[in-house]
Amino acid sequence: MDEQMQSAMKSTEDRRWRLVNRTMRLHGHEPHALIETLHAVQEHFGFLDLDALKYVSQALRVPLSRTYGVATFYHHFTLKPPGEHTCVVCKGTACYIGGASGILDDFEKTVGIGPGQTTPDGKISLVTARCLGSCGLAPAVVFDGEVCGRMTSEAVLERIRRWTDHDPDD
Repeated sequence: MDEQMQSAMKSTEDRRWRLVNRTMRLHGHEPHALIETLHAVQEHFGFLDLDALKYVSQALRVPLSRTYGVATFYHHFTLKPPGEHTCVVCKGTACYIGGASGILDDFEKTVGIGPGQTTPDGKISLVTARCLGSCGLAPAVVFDGEVCGRMTSEAVLERIRRWTDHDPDD
């Protein structure tokens, strides 16, 4: 059995792939469903790996280069498995002026990872965004989906410490 058939069979056995396939089916497997389908993959798997990009490209009849281009252009998509916790620092104009670059510098010095990286233990991923649309809260940082405003390096690092120091037996 060739790789293509295995991929198709695997995709129908996994509930997550059935949900992704449903998204494509709702749009008639048309190329215009690319972004929505990538969102579905990201939502159900947590990231977009090469096999997923190939599968979506083939199913929607879109060149792999275009699928990869879309996946790497938008900050929402990630090609690597995320950490247990995700910290997104906004780098939009208001946030940048408000101190986002200092937050990122201090994060890297303290935690040891930069934007787009995950700690070796898989606990924390650091991501940057061009703009979160929360300019009135600048600088804004998103912790596991929760937007927090008027952040300082100290406040961000305290939140990170809670993630790393947390004892599940507490």
